[in-house]
Amino acid sequence: MKAAYIEEQGGPEVLRYGDLPSPVAGPGEVMVDIHSASVNGADWKVRSGSGAQLTDFPYILGRDFSGIVSALGEGVDDLELGDAVWGVCDTGQEGAYADQLAIKASIVAWKPEAMSHVAAAALALAGLTALISIEDTIHLKAGETILIQGGAGGVAGVAIELAKQIGARVITTASAGNHSYLRRLGADEVIDYHERDFTDLGRVCDAVYETVGGDVAERSFEVLKPGGRIAFIASGAGLPSPSPDYTSLRPKVDRDRSYLERLNAYFEAGAIHAPQLTRYPLSEVVAAHRVSEGRHLRGKLVFDVR
Repeated sequence: MKAAYIEEQGGPEVLRYGDLPSPVAGPGEVMVDIHSASVNGADWKVRSGSGAQLTDFPYILGRDFSGIVSALGEGVDDLELGDAVWGVCDTGQEGAYADQLAIKASIVAWKPEAMSHVAAAALALAGLTALISIEDTIHLKAGETILIQGGAGGVAGVAIELAKQIGARVITTASAGNHSYLRRLGADEVIDYHERDFTDLGRVCDAVYETVGGDVAERSFEVLKPGGRIAFIASGAGLPSPSPDYTSLRPKVDRDRSYLERLNAYFEAGAIHAPQLTRYPLSEVVAAHRVSEGRHLRGKLVFDVR
């Protein structure tokens, strides 16, 4: 099979594109012929060694995908050959930067016909993370105000749409060139972080969704009302609350078909959409990683795998 992989950790230049042995679907697994896969921030952290130290090479990166079921492992009776599916690799598994992937059947879902493969790949991990964060971790409610940091990113963009679907007031941060995009997603107020410090808002937020990290994460407590909660996805295990008045949360992004089915329902209802897409052929994996690592992309990077 064709795959993008590494034989050592380092900069984007360590990425290779070529032939590797195809996987085999084990018991409870399906083989998926991948059509599209997306790039996530975690990918270049693994590649560089800043996320984890790898010992087994060659190593195929990639966590979310969309494709067609091409083989069934023993015991799989709820999917069929030819089914269009999408999903996110299990925790601890990667391998979506390839034209074939063996994965547990229970954590993939049927792809809606109206959702293209590229849209599904872009939405998979971003949508899963946003859904679990906004609905199951923050428990955002109608009428509340939430600050979503770094609104132009893939996860944050879906979070804005979910928060508006719930009925919350959404404030977000972004450079000026992304403001109209974020208003189209539903943001009520967009702060240009080059021109205004978001802490000028004062303590007006019931919740914060922090996707940026660094000092932005540390200062995000400054906009919370007493009793407010903040969820972190860009700061490792999150940050401890500086006061018992605030609750610090770290979303646990489990893989399960039921989450993808919830996203399917939102997508089919028109409540959420795939993030804005920038597409690369898988063979141009080095260029895609350079863009991703720059951390100023609107939406998501997606590979056209086949």
